[in-house]
Amino acid sequence: MPPVTRLGSGIPLVARDREMAVLRAALDEAARGTAGAVLLGGDAGVGKTRLVDELTSAAGEALVLTGRCLDVGGSGLPYLPFTEALGQVRQAGLLDVAARPALGRLLPEQALPVEREAGRDVFGPPSPLLGRGPEQDAGQLQLFDAVFGLLDELAQRRPVLLVLEDLHWADASTRYLLSFLLSRLRGQRLLVVASYRSDDLHRAHPLRPLLNELVRLPAVRRLDLPPLDAAAARAFVGALAEDLPEDVVREVAERSDGNPFFAEELVAVATSGSGLPWTLTEVLLARIERLAPRTQHVLRVASVGGRSVRHDPLRDVAALDDAELDAALREAVQHHVLVVDRDEVYTFRHALLREAVYADLLPGERVRLHAAYADRLAAPSADGSAGRGTAAALAHHSLESHDLPRALRASVAAAQEAQAGGAPAEALRHLERALDLWHAVPPEHRPAGVGELVLLRRASWAAGTAGQPERAIAFARRGTELVDPADPEDAAETWRRLAQALQVLDGTDEERRRAIEQAWRLVRDRPASPSRAWVLAVWAASLRQERAYAEARERAECAVRDGRASGADSAVADALCTLGLLDEAAGEVVAAREHHTAAVACAAGCQAVNTELRARYFLGVNHYDSGDLAGAAKVFDEGVDRAGATGMTWSSYGLELRILQVLTRYHLGDWDGAVSAAEPPGLRVSGTVSARLAAAGSHPVVSRGEFDRAERLLAELRGDWHRDLQIALITGGTGAELALWRGQPERAVRWAVEAVEWAQREGGPWALAGIRLGALAVAGHAELAARARRGRDVAAEREAVRAGRELAAHVRATAERGLPRTGTLGPEGRAWLARALAEESGLAGAGDPQLWRAAVDGFGYGSLFEQAVCRWRLAEALLAADRRDEAVAQLRAAHEVAERLGALPLRDAVRAAARRARVLLGDQRERVDPLTPRERSVLALVALGRTNREVGEELYISEKTVSVHLSRVMAKLGAGRRAEAVAIAYERGLLDQLPGD
Repeated sequence: MPPVTRLGSGIPLVARDREMAVLRAALDEAARGTAGAVLLGGDAGVGKTRLVDELTSAAGEALVLTGRCLDVGGSGLPYLPFTEALGQVRQAGLLDVAARPALGRLLPEQALPVEREAGRDVFGPPSPLLGRGPEQDAGQLQLFDAVFGLLDELAQRRPVLLVLEDLHWADASTRYLLSFLLSRLRGQRLLVVASYRSDDLHRAHPLRPLLNELVRLPAVRRLDLPPLDAAAARAFVGALAEDLPEDVVREVAERSDGNPFFAEELVAVATSGSGLPWTLTEVLLARIERLAPRTQHVLRVASVGGRSVRHDPLRDVAALDDAELDAALREAVQHHVLVVDRDEVYTFRHALLREAVYADLLPGERVRLHAAYADRLAAPSADGSAGRGTAAALAHHSLESHDLPRALRASVAAAQEAQAGGAPAEALRHLERALDLWHAVPPEHRPAGVGELVLLRRASWAAGTAGQPERAIAFARRGTELVDPADPEDAAETWRRLAQALQVLDGTDEERRRAIEQAWRLVRDRPASPSRAWVLAVWAASLRQERAYAEARERAECAVRDGRASGADSAVADALCTLGLLDEAAGEVVAAREHHTAAVACAAGCQAVNTELRARYFLGVNHYDSGDLAGAAKVFDEGVDRAGATGMTWSSYGLELRILQVLTRYHLGDWDGAVSAAEPPGLRVSGTVSARLAAAGSHPVVSRGEFDRAERLLAELRGDWHRDLQIALITGGTGAELALWRGQPERAVRWAVEAVEWAQREGGPWALAGIRLGALAVAGHAELAARARRGRDVAAEREAVRAGRELAAHVRATAERGLPRTGTLGPEGRAWLARALAEESGLAGAGDPQLWRAAVDGFGYGSLFEQAVCRWRLAEALLAADRRDEAVAQLRAAHEVAERLGALPLRDAVRAAARRARVLLGDQRERVDPLTPRERSVLALVALGRTNREVGEELYISEKTVSVHLSRVMAKLGAGRRAEAVAIAYERGLLDQLPGD
């Protein structure tokens, strides 16, 4: 046997100190509770795997989980690297699938049984949307949430290092899951290291845009691994073979271009005594050609199986007996061509080795070997069941061996498996391949029970839930061209699918209307069925959007009847939700609540999770809009819990429930609860989800007086207004409030007016959010007018008054012409309208107490903080009207709320008003009284205007002693003057009686 050179981990790591320091520092930070991710890029063979191996060996107490993507002709398993990592968690005894059933999609042998609605396959329709937004795959969302939850739980026990290799071969679902995880890295003890070949990332490679998105996340950094420089390359070659002549070392180092793998292969050839080939492929094949013919045959067979292949398939396809196969494999392993793990899986030491061997196969040889693998995969297993990924592998090998009928059947089966596993992107890829093959396969050899129309409809569902709405529409449109009038229910399903696909995109209303009407014409005269119920449910939702309320109600009621008669409970739940919305539009709040409650129960009973969450959302909104904040809070809390329990936390309605949970808790005064609900994935702005949560969470940040933090947050969120209108509406208001508290009325007006203009562009001229935003802008103009009056700037005052009145007029017009969901303006809208009118009354001078009292009463439905703010403003108006006693009551009530909430800006404003009016705000005495009784007596007389001599005479002490007492008082209170000491004492409640009382 020729000599074997030292390879891989058998030599010291050369010239990678900087990169190792970066990785170790990231792991140390993760161990201390700062989660992070490193995207490790470099050319093939440059040493990425070796670097990762060094990191894992130095991981200490961290739990190391590894997974690798494989290149198997585009038919690899979805989520393969995560499946491998979860397998390691299971082997460590740390996996409880019962706690997170969605993980069973990655580990089918661990999966729990799942009940499905009768008549629904895995391509059953997602819940129809009631507004524009992406279609979502519930299974995929549940899986993402389960994986994130498992890693978070593991990281609470000890640090976790998750290594994902060869990301350039990752399937779409793996990429989506990686993006989901990295966007939520915050305080977990978790480090994710993902490697990829940078030389494989051509311009259209799907990993390129993902990398550009990921590196913008605060927790993610990119680490490029360059080739070795000349000196490091020579040192590396010398370590590989210490007895090589210096001229050979130099030639190998130069020829390798600093690529360690290339250098290893060149050294392996050089030590055999032959000359050095010039290309990498020649180098790799030269190594293979040194092996025995039987070993070369086994390697050729293995290359067709992929980067990794199990022992049994390799034996069967190679057609060798056990002794011959073992001898061949032993030689391949000893020469570092293959590596073997304990599960009897043989893997090419480097992907380039496999690629070189596969590329060297003759065309006929390649076809025969693929056919042999396909035959083995198609053969029934001992237990009669096919393993996960078998259908996808069979489709690949059948296609490569030109067995198109079998490739078609396997592609259809692979799509079913991918969809059931929460991988709609992979399901779409298999369906597209099946559609491409459909007309190339004779009808008698096509799969039974599946037609081209069914495949097109399934492809449309998969494309929609994979985030490709245009392709979803294209597949549905092709389907409508193939419908068979003799099967009206199937044709109606296709037209309904087109209507739902069109609902996602703007500018498609007319085509959507024609599609759903055509679906109805096909089933109108037929008996009740699931198809008929769903057509009616979707049509009802579409008509409600168009405000054709009478027709929408008729269709929804028919959908309920048909759905109950045919057992289509999910369609019933959807129609009940639509009926609730129609009730609200008619002002029937109680009836709406009953319909939404029934929709929740019906959807929960048939596991229609999307519909259930939507019904919970609108039930909570029903309570919220009617001013029942306590009832709304209960519904939102239950909805958020249900979303978490079903793995739908980050679904569309899971997010909507959480955002309204934040806002409701804020209004009710549970600010700690609001901050907690807004926390995941934190205040970091990394996408629409994060930005919307952070926007909702900006309310307590501003109102608590965390001004610097609020400034940074709002500045970041200003760049996210384009993502979602609600971000602009919320932060436009909180930005204006922040500016008002900081005494910057010009900025307050700018924030509010920009948000109003944004709302008008996106939501029409009378968007109801303009009432709140307009009120805050009027407040800014009132302050500008007051400043101008104090500075005797008549022109500036006149302009501020004019602009304020113009905005107030817009607020009134919006209240009159806007279109509330329930048909009438709710308590919140009426309260902000009252505040706008009260603010307008202060444009030309002191505010109108009557209007401010109306604002106080308006917020009495439960918005504690806003009511307290209006009490403060009412008190100022009352003081200006010389109604002191009434003002004192309002100031004390506002101060009590501000103290309880920790609303420091409001508290300080109330106290300032009290000081100006010489008002005592209740019992403000410190628990630890810093003043002695004598010092308090001295200070009380000083507060009455006594001189030091007069104080001494009254207390029978010398004037000098009075001076000493006063010095001590000022030192204790941090005051520089007598008057300041008196003011501070009254503010802190250290003096019981105000002068003149």
